[in-house]
Amino acid sequence: MCVEVNLQGHYTPGGEGLCGVARRLADFTFHLRIQRTRKLHMKQLLEFLPIVLFFAVYQLDGKTVSLSDWSYQFDGIFSATAVLIAATALQLLLTWLLTRQLDKRLLWTGIAVSVFGGATLLFRNELFIQWKPTVFNWGMALAFTGSQLIGERNFLERLLGSQVSIPRTIWRRVCWVWIAQFTVVGGLNIYVAYNYTEAVWVSYKLYSAIGFTLLLTIATAIMMAPWIREEDTNESEHKLEG
Repeated sequence: MCVEVNLQGHYTPGGEGLCGVARRLADFTFHLRIQRTRKLHMKQLLEFLPIVLFFAVYQLDGKTVSLSDWSYQFDGIFSATAVLIAATALQLLLTWLLTRQLDKRLLWTGIAVSVFGGATLLFRNELFIQWKPTVFNWGMALAFTGSQLIGERNFLERLLGSQVSIPRTIWRRVCWVWIAQFTVVGGLNIYVAYNYTEAVWVSYKLYSAIGFTLLLTIATAIMMAPWIREEDTNESEHKLEG
């Protein structure tokens, strides 16, 4: 054996020729994974940017901002919705610049925000933007259910299958969890919108988005973790044998 791997993933010197090439390739792969992880974390933070700004601007209702001869008075949910539309567009742009790709979920989110948010501003009716999370989540639930029933691979496997190799039965179980989450989130959103004040709904929109996203991430990680660990172990053994 010409290279030795320690627990931190670093490689100790062990020869020239093919061994040196293997060592440099492994170091490059290790640093590349770090860069990808950083980009993933940045992407996840960007996903919360529009809703955080929506919440923050809503809190400025009635306040006036003045700059020289120009002034603007914040108009509650309508100002917040305008910022939400702009922030979502910015989110798409920054995500593209960081990762050079846009997944379909983000694109559909951008379209939904533009359509329902635009309708809220055009008709001066907050119900459009309040219905948006419900329509979007229930639409996602229907789409994911369809992918479970039609074709060999569901949406999750098509989206993440090239990155993680796990049994198809596990993909299906995880997909059902996502479907349940979409359904519950959509139902709770419209329940809060119709049974509580607008201010409560705005706060719920922010905290539920963060909370349910964390819960779904944890649940998905727990269900997939055994196969991810097994895959990492196999990769490590393969490198050691090399």
